[in-house]
Amino acid sequence: MTRPAAPPPPPDGTTPALPGLAAQVFPADVLQVVAGANQGDGVAEPDLCEAGDIYRLHRSARPLRLMLCPQTGDGQAQTVAEGSDIGAPGDRVTLLSLLTLMAPDADKLEVLVIRHDASDRHFALPLSPVAPRTDYTLLTVSPPPPDVRLSDMVCVSFTRGTMIAMAGGAQKPVEQLVVGDRVLTRDNGPQAIRWLGHATLRASGSFAPVVISRGTLGNAGDLIVSQHHRIFLYQRGEQRVGGTAELLVQAKHLVDGESIWLREGGFVDYFSLVFDHHEIIYAEGIPCESLLVSEATLSLLPQAFSAEVRARFPGLSQRQHFGTEASRTALDAIGRDALLRGRRRD
Repeated sequence: MTRPAAPPPPPDGTTPALPGLAAQVFPADVLQVVAGANQGDGVAEPDLCEAGDIYRLHRSARPLRLMLCPQTGDGQAQTVAEGSDIGAPGDRVTLLSLLTLMAPDADKLEVLVIRHDASDRHFALPLSPVAPRTDYTLLTVSPPPPDVRLSDMVCVSFTRGTMIAMAGGAQKPVEQLVVGDRVLTRDNGPQAIRWLGHATLRASGSFAPVVISRGTLGNAGDLIVSQHHRIFLYQRGEQRVGGTAELLVQAKHLVDGESIWLREGGFVDYFSLVFDHHEIIYAEGIPCESLLVSEATLSLLPQAFSAEVRARFPGLSQRQHFGTEASRTALDAIGRDALLRGRRRD
């Protein structure tokens, strides 16, 4: 969910072209209504969608790469850039609506509906992972968030002011870190930062950060992260989520509306960190993941940055840190209080 700094002006004084933005989308007909008023139809114009319809992603669905030119002014329209699987350079792409759906485990999924104007084809852009053969019930249809940038769909980041533990034990705000700084990691000791990303987003919907209040996980200050950022928890005792003591939990799954909550409104600065390996680092004293370098995440970065990261990480061989991935259903079963018990600090 990162964006490059403005490139320096070329010697001839002309304005440099900004790099293309990338997003993964599905053809409208592969996210299809399987029960409800529009049974058999895919995602469509907002006035044709009906709350209560149940959508399902076809099991053989494969995402397409949509490349877009950065656009200023009209945030609801952008144009296709070179390298896109959809359309031709210069074609207009319009954001039509934002669908909010609910999975069987009560987890919410937001999907942007996009129209490629030249062909009048519609596409679905999920703002978080969507599983095939899973029923999603449509809750609401609303206008897309203003000025949304499609390169920011994957967001694994810390907010401005987050204190990161450095190799020597000092704490440093994430926005002051630079490439080469050595950060303390849980498994591999001091590790140098290889790449940094930064984006400023409107704090609404999937982009609203999660606040883990001071003391909830033993943290000295509030930890504020993106919703998909995974927190590392070490489980003690016999009652555990999954089969391992090590647990990775998306911050949004910990939200209880009390000590852990969503902060909506205004804007938020997000910062991402990349190391040679997928690491567990310490933010406000809480173990958290770094950005995992993989084709799935790089496909959503600006083209200039993804090329740079590919060059720095040949083969995209980073493996996810070992640990059980905790779903909302698993947390509901054990109870968040049981999971957080013994970690709180006044």
